[in-house]
Amino acid sequence: MIGWYTAAQIVVAVAAGVLCLVLGFAGRRPSDLSVGSLALVVLLLIAQIVVAVIAPLVGNPPSGSLLEFWVYLVSAVLLPPAAVFWALLERSRWSTVIMGVAALSVAIMVWRMHVIWTVQVA
Repeated sequence: MIGWYTAAQIVVAVAAGVLCLVLGFAGRRPSDLSVGSLALVVLLLIAQIVVAVIAPLVGNPPSGSLLEFWVYLVSAVLLPPAAVFWALLERSRWSTVIMGVAALSVAIMVWRMHVIWTVQVA
């Protein structure tokens, strides 16, 4: 994994999560702003998939379990679309809060993926 890209992903995911939580607790239903913030999180995760495929080929292998890393990455990619799907079905203020929780969960998962890739010894 690339350190600065990981930091950028975490910052964007936390910002999207806080934005959705604030909008949800303010009583706003899902909108282009809240759904778009999660779309940005997903785009960054898709780019992370490309990085995770290429990095070992150019000499940056993970130090931890590759299976655990990929389980986290696939789960993180699936989480925001599932939250948006739920939000578009329910369309209440709580679905916006759910999107915020999903974005914050992605931030934690990205941090854990970074730890698996760089810190652990297999």
